[in-house]
Amino acid sequence: MLTGLCALLGFASCKSTEEEKKEETTKLLVTSPLKMDTTVTKEYVCQIRSIRNIEVKAQEKGYLERVYVDEGQFVKAGQLLFKIMPTLYQAELEKADAEAQAADIEVQNTQSLADRNVVSKNELALASAKAKKAKAELALAKTHLAFTDIRAPFDGIVDQLHLKQGSLVEEGELLTSLSDNSQMWVYFNVSEPEYLNYQTHLKPKEKMKVELLMANKEVFKHPGYVETIEAEFNNETGNIAFRATFPNHEGLLRHGETGSILMKEQLKNAIIIPQKATLEIMDKKYVYIVNKDNVVKLTPITIAAEIPDLFIIKDGVTDGDKILLEGIRKVQDGNKISFEYEEPAKVLSHLKLESE
Repeated sequence: MLTGLCALLGFASCKSTEEEKKEETTKLLVTSPLKMDTTVTKEYVCQIRSIRNIEVKAQEKGYLERVYVDEGQFVKAGQLLFKIMPTLYQAELEKADAEAQAADIEVQNTQSLADRNVVSKNELALASAKAKKAKAELALAKTHLAFTDIRAPFDGIVDQLHLKQGSLVEEGELLTSLSDNSQMWVYFNVSEPEYLNYQTHLKPKEKMKVELLMANKEVFKHPGYVETIEAEFNNETGNIAFRATFPNHEGLLRHGETGSILMKEQLKNAIIIPQKATLEIMDKKYVYIVNKDNVVKLTPITIAAEIPDLFIIKDGVTDGDKILLEGIRKVQDGNKISFEYEEPAKVLSHLKLESE
């Protein structure tokens, strides 16, 4: 039994030694970070607004006699939208017109008497003042009557109708909204460092070009340009608001939509590594750096930006380092490895990378 046990232990020891030798002879793939100029696309949540979006309200009280438009209808500037029953205002206009005519006759009579020194000039002035007041009241009556016709102030799309024909309308009551969607204003917030990067790299009088990623994850066919930046940063968020303008000839974009602004930023001498060369521990990113003795060292890194399949590194590695590319789950910190080296340009050639 003792002889058999020794033989078994010897066999196990030999097997273990063979496995260790096999592990030592297994070569892992190693590469280096690539240093180059590149472009990253940053994404910002945005809100889409019409260049003109107004509430259409009644300026006079009365019954809604006619509704000439429907929800979602495109209307031209000056087109009649609603009519409030004008009976009362028509009567007031006729009354004011009659009073204005009477005042004119009184001025003429007073003028004739004044010419013959029958009445004083003060009486003539008083009659003239009464005539002017009557004419002002006539103009006011015409204005009130005109307010019963509610017209579109500009070309646009009619929103929801809040009242139906025959409803009693109060002065100032909301009837609908009107949106001019010929162009769209898209608002998004940018951090202070990003704002400084964009502004310092922008040429004088050059507008920043951006794209719009719509809610269906498709990029809007027309590019936009940043035309306005707010004057102050938000003290609570540290952000500043940008406003980009997009053409909307096809009318695809509507007021109130959401999406994301895609903005490209050029990076000089960026340090780039494949994402598969990293591992995550407690929400932090790490790579294995291979030293001159072929020993791997677990090293934390800071990500500056992300490209599909790639990370742009802020700090932690340099282009002179060697990093473990494959087999990162097979080693531990301090292990000595045997490896094959592959040039970083070759590694990144089949990954998604945007050149400047």
